[in-house]
Amino acid sequence: MERIERVKEAGGWLERYRHDSTSCNCPMTFSVYLPPQAQQGPVPSLYWLSGLTCTDDNFRVKAGAQRYAAELGLALVIPDTSPRGEEVPDAPERYDLGQGAGFYVDATRAPWSHHYQMYRYVTRELPALVEGALPLVPGLRSISGHSMGGHGALVCALREPGLYRSVSAFAPICHPVRCGWGEGCFSAYLGEDRRAWEAYDATCLVRAGAEPIELLIDQGTADEFLAEQLLPEALEQACAERDFPLRLRRQPDYDHSYHFIASFIGEHLAYHARALGR
Repeated sequence: MERIERVKEAGGWLERYRHDSTSCNCPMTFSVYLPPQAQQGPVPSLYWLSGLTCTDDNFRVKAGAQRYAAELGLALVIPDTSPRGEEVPDAPERYDLGQGAGFYVDATRAPWSHHYQMYRYVTRELPALVEGALPLVPGLRSISGHSMGGHGALVCALREPGLYRSVSAFAPICHPVRCGWGEGCFSAYLGEDRRAWEAYDATCLVRAGAEPIELLIDQGTADEFLAEQLLPEALEQACAERDFPLRLRRQPDYDHSYHFIASFIGEHLAYHARALGR
């Protein structure tokens, strides 16, 4: 992997890398924040999954997370949201399909399936890459994300027991098989069999018997996508049916933006730091 950027921040280093991905069959870019404690030895990591239209740059610039990560001794691993490049299929007339909208699934339908393997990339290839090359503790990781990335974080944690010590999300797409964003992407990436979609739906996974792990979710009550796209009440009901541990915090008057994320990211990082033994 090739380091293409390095910036000193909050006593540590914000770095950006490019590598040839065997999962996505194209060059992929990601960022890592190494806190000052990484200069003395390996540190645990928090994987952050961003939302629709984003790259790795949105979170590292807008969330203000690096200051908290430096205090807590956490590395931040920030992948892109999809494969990119001239050879990668896209839907340029849409913001919610194609490049910038990988939805953290492994596509099975042409023309998407050759490149859009974001679930495998996030859960397998990227951890093996960064934990083998950087001062990170192998296997000591948590995961979080926003919107489409919040969906991805929940699904990764529910499908991979033991892979992450903790999981949280900001305004996640909780029931994508029943919302426009999810239906549009899943039908393209996975085909028309809705039963196949349920493997990438947090609400369906809880109902299907996923191993319990506490879910911490913050949702703004003024979020413009709350009623039609995010559907937290569906996940809340599924968790209640199974007595599944869920902390859904409805934050009055907050919207879907990074102002919302920046307001609570410190609490989320502290939550993960406790789970990671920091």
